[in-house]
Amino acid sequence: MNRDVSTRKRISTRTLLLWGLAVTLVLAGVVSFYASGHPDGLEFVAEKLGFDSTAAGHAGGDSPVADYGVRGVENSRLSGGLAGLIGVLLVGIVMTGLVALLRRRTPAKRD
Repeated sequence: MNRDVSTRKRISTRTLLLWGLAVTLVLAGVVSFYASGHPDGLEFVAEKLGFDSTAAGHAGGDSPVADYGVRGVENSRLSGGLAGLIGVLLVGIVMTGLVALLRRRTPAKRD
């Protein structure tokens, strides 16, 4: 079953990006509902060794999406899902801007 590469249907970059975005949004918005509520590795070790009380606040602690949730949304699953969606969208916007700045440009034609 040796098919010629030229006969295979190619997937456009736009289609690939849209499908990737859709899968990422579903994972961030829906699958995050089922994330563990237990402390992450660093918090677990800090509790186990007894130095968790020494933790201090950080610069992003008062942001609208601090601690994997959206401030003002009482439902923790919904809050976590929204935070995931917001994070995906923000990273997407930043990456789109970087790609636009760094992409190859065709050289201007000389006379």
